[in-house]
Amino acid sequence: MWSVLGAELDRRSAAGAAGLDVLDLGGGSGVSAVPLAELGHRVTVLDVSADALATLHRRAEEAGVAERVTPLQGEVERLPAAVTSGSYDLVLCHGLLEVVDSPAETLAAVAGALRPGGCASVLAAGRAAAVLARALGGRLADAIRLATDPDGRSGPADPMLRRFDAIELGELVAAAGLRVEQLHGVGVVADLVPGAVLEGQPGAIESLRELEAAVAGRPPYRDVAAQLHLLARR
Repeated sequence: MWSVLGAELDRRSAAGAAGLDVLDLGGGSGVSAVPLAELGHRVTVLDVSADALATLHRRAEEAGVAERVTPLQGEVERLPAAVTSGSYDLVLCHGLLEVVDSPAETLAAVAGALRPGGCASVLAAGRAAAVLARALGGRLADAIRLATDPDGRSGPADPMLRRFDAIELGELVAAAGLRVEQLHGVGVVADLVPGAVLEGQPGAIESLRELEAAVAGRPPYRDVAAQLHLLARR
């Protein structure tokens, strides 16, 4: 995911952009915002959690980038007035579509916040990976429910409201008026390789990274990733 985003940021920098205006939806603790601010970008973070935004402020201050990070408390599906339409070069929508009431409304907000030519980075949970994980763990009833439930849930106690297939996610983003440019898997095989294998073979971790990079964008491997990452342009 970060290699894809890094390539986009490098392309914009090469085109003369001194620093991008970034909107991070639901990124309250600053895991993405602070590194982007350290690269010289201006990041607005919208989150419902005051505690998460407090963590963001602390991280930004410790990193010396507080002046480039703007925290806002509010709903991601209905952007507050402080988030001006058509004002952002990059919008991050990571780990939100699984839990919001309306993915379509959230993606409409993403599209509306972007400038023409701007990019959206969408990261969402993959259904196929969840099915395989339950099956391999012997939880076959949960695997069946995940595979057959319209939203990709294992039942009422499932903390996620939905999971996505690659085609379904791409169609949802396109319906918001964005043009899908790239679709990759994040965690295609990493969660399937036992830790003992990585510890017992010299260079195994590096080989695993190389394998992930090789298959991340190639179906059918991409489609069984733990998360699906999509880059789309307005």
